[in-house]
Amino acid sequence: MVREIINMNQPGYSDAINHAFAFAAKHHDRQVRKGTKLPYLTQPANVAVILARYDRDESTIVAGILHDVVQDCVRDGFTREMLEQRIGEKFGDDVLATVLAVTPRRVDDDGVDLSAEEKKTDYLERLANASEPALWVCAADKVHNVNSILSDLGRTLDPDSVWSRSAGGRSTTVKWYRDVSDRLREVGFNAPIMDELRAAVTTLEGVS
Repeated sequence: MVREIINMNQPGYSDAINHAFAFAAKHHDRQVRKGTKLPYLTQPANVAVILARYDRDESTIVAGILHDVVQDCVRDGFTREMLEQRIGEKFGDDVLATVLAVTPRRVDDDGVDLSAEEKKTDYLERLANASEPALWVCAADKVHNVNSILSDLGRTLDPDSVWSRSAGGRSTTVKWYRDVSDRLREVGFNAPIMDELRAAVTTLEGVS
């Protein structure tokens, strides 16, 4: 009876997912969400919840939990190359490939540093060659980020305190999420989560 009620093979209940949370917790330790006191791990945790809600497989959920490790954790003696190697060894090449597909690059193929705007352009362009799991992680990440902004705006008397968390403020923030949503559609990603993302972005465009 217990085995019928608790299926440990279902997404959200596995050693790999628990291991991914432990790994992310270690590498995001002492980090907080920008402009808040929330532990940074709340973001990848919410991404995992969103992916599980859409019945994504274990590897996609694991990648969702780890999606910001390479980007945000080049510190404490870890290089990007070391982090990539550790993720690949611990979680497999497929998970690593998904994580890297949704990780903004700091340099181009020739090793030239990318500006902030060039990083965004590069990210959008690379979505054309991203795997379906990577597109799911991208969409789930943006669904959470947009809804977090909307929630914070709904709780504050000073909207500028929310918009100022991102360089460029409101206009740049809104444009970025619209650009990602449109780009996902352009590359043919029409999964059900896209309805949620487009609705959230449209709502964000309508608030000041």
